[in-house]
Amino acid sequence: MAICRCSWIYLRFQSASLGIVKASFASALTSSIVCKAGIQKIGDRDARRGLVSPEHDLSLIKQCTILGLNRTSIYYTPKGESKENLEMMQKIDVEHLDHPAKGVVGMTDFLLEEGYKVGLRKVRRMMRLMGIMPVCHRKHLSKIGSASYIKPYLLRDLDIDHRNQVWCIDITYIPMKKGFMYLTAIIDVYSRFIVGWSLHNSLDASHCIEVLQNAIATYGSPEIINSDQGCQFTCKAWLDAWAQHPQMRVSMDGRGRAKDNIWIERFWKTIKYEYIYIQPEENGAALYSGIKRFIDNYNYHRRHQGIDRQVPSKLYIRPAA
Repeated sequence: MAICRCSWIYLRFQSASLGIVKASFASALTSSIVCKAGIQKIGDRDARRGLVSPEHDLSLIKQCTILGLNRTSIYYTPKGESKENLEMMQKIDVEHLDHPAKGVVGMTDFLLEEGYKVGLRKVRRMMRLMGIMPVCHRKHLSKIGSASYIKPYLLRDLDIDHRNQVWCIDITYIPMKKGFMYLTAIIDVYSRFIVGWSLHNSLDASHCIEVLQNAIATYGSPEIINSDQGCQFTCKAWLDAWAQHPQMRVSMDGRGRAKDNIWIERFWKTIKYEYIYIQPEENGAALYSGIKRFIDNYNYHRRHQGIDRQVPSKLYIRPAA
């Protein structure tokens, strides 16, 4: 019986204990059925490239065929961004924090004033790579993707008066001296306590899911988890992770409304202006250690103006009155 190639390989790599026989795999190879949804279940291109192994029984050509990859992609090593591009990306990040409504045209004008020779296409590519979207009205706002993945904003006029009532999750671009990474963090809105964070070199949704699951395992499940409408949170994998915790509801910001997730946005501004920008690290290991020290101080020692100058950990641990 012919089976979908991509669905088969998803089961093969994700559930090796099922003991699927090689005969089924041969059938998958000869099948002409290609299921796009099955490929999406496996993950993005980087995730699928990670499954290719020269030590596997199958040839590299067959593995790439099943995973929907171009064979040359497994040999290609990205060159990375130039020193000048990294400098411009850092300036874009700082400018975006101060002027979140500035789009591609405005950011291009800003870089030109700074003395860089750059065009709209390059600035657009860098902003997309950084995951930066301007906060402004856009054309055709009703076209927001699959309705099954978009959830309403639940925090409007909500009285947040105890811990684990609302968590906010987001991802931000983190520059280094050479290169950049992405920081994912979750903040408890009531106490401003950072309940989970991680550092990665891609924007894959699996990283957000990992941070959420680890935070729940450590501190319990929140009543509401709020995010923006980024691709990491408007996908099946994110909603599947949420479905594992039926007591938790999902909330999402309105399109172009950065203030709907203001608590985590304020944390981004704090860590960038007080650590990332003034002390850029050489590599990922040093950056991880530095962020850990900053968050430990933020959670356990620093007094926060938004919670009447209390320390987040003391407010998070102490039951609400």
